[in-house]
Parts: sequence; C-alpha cells; structure tokens
Amino acid sequence: MKKSMIETAYDVLARKGKPMSFLELWDIVAKEMGFNQRQHDDNIAQFYSDLSLDGRFTSLPKNTWDLRTRQSHSKTIIDTDSLSVEDEEDEPVFDEEGEDESSDADDDDKEDEE
Repeated sequence: MKKSMIETAYDVLARKGKPMSFLELWDIVAKEMGFNQRQHDDNIAQFYSDLSLDGRFTSLPKNTWDLRTRQSHSKTIIDTDSLSVEDEEDEPVFDEEGEDESSDADDDDKEDEE
C-alpha cells in the first residue's frame, strides 16, 4: 500500500533527525512519492496544508519544520498574551456589502454640519 504525502514526510523527518526547510522536505517527499514535475507543482499546496494541520509536525522560524516530539514546549506554543491588539476604534466597520460604514458615518456628520 502506498503511503500518503504526510506519512512520507513523517518518515523523512524521523530518518533525518533534525528540522528541515519546507522546500527541502517537499522535494524529498515528492521524489519518494515518485511525482513527475506536474504532480510536484500540483500537490505542494495540499502538502503544506496537511503539514500545517497535522499535530505531529511543528513550524519553526524560517519556514522550517520538525516533528513536534523533538521540540520543546516553548518552541511549539505561541504565547498569545504577547501578541498586541490594536485599538478597535481604529479599525473600519464594514456592512454586509463590504462597504466601510465608518466613512459613511463621517459623511453623515459632514452633511449635518452644513
């Protein structure tokens, strides 16, 4: 039975024993899967999605990937408390048609002043 791309990626990373760049990992997976150039090009996005969604893998800086079990907790978990949130009043408000309602409100204020 033929292995999936993601199972092949798991085997490659386990065998290499270290993080790999996404493109290097993809090239090896595609080669082991026996993909021709068109299949290589057509499957790269699906492979990235699968890699991102599979909990056995973790993304590291500079688009490198590794097995989650080999990385420390601090490298695989993002502290969301450290992320900044901009003031909500600065963000435009869009109506159902995707139009910026905040600019309409400014236009209404200008009409009231006249």
